[in-house]
Amino acid sequence: MSDKDKQIPNPRNLKYTKDHEWIRIEPDGTAFIGITDFAQSQLGDIVFLDVPKAGKTLKQFEKFGEVESVKSVSDLFTPVSCEVVDTNKHAIEQPELVNKEPFSNGWLLKVKVKDSSEVASLLSAQEYDGLTGK
Repeated sequence: MSDKDKQIPNPRNLKYTKDHEWIRIEPDGTAFIGITDFAQSQLGDIVFLDVPKAGKTLKQFEKFGEVESVKSVSDLFTPVSCEVVDTNKHAIEQPELVNKEPFSNGWLLKVKVKDSSEVASLLSAQEYDGLTGK
């Protein structure tokens, strides 16, 4: 098995969607959103990211952008209702960061969570492991 084929464990401090996005909520109510290691491994080499600019308001599970790989284009969905505070300019300029570091430097959006109760409808790391067969 090559290094590229090894899956990164799903961090236990994140919440997940069935559409393979993750969210990490900070103590101040801001959060980071990205795609999972499983998602990036299924997509293959990521070549382009289309994400909204700061100020955009999103509803839970609403499409917020697209990720394009050498294999396909996939929609991105927001885990919670939020307002976009920032985008990861490094990942937009170097989309391969999402392949290399999906749970850290490959994040996509920094957001302000609008309704923290929506987090309860997301998957735990253990539930997401079950969904992806880990």
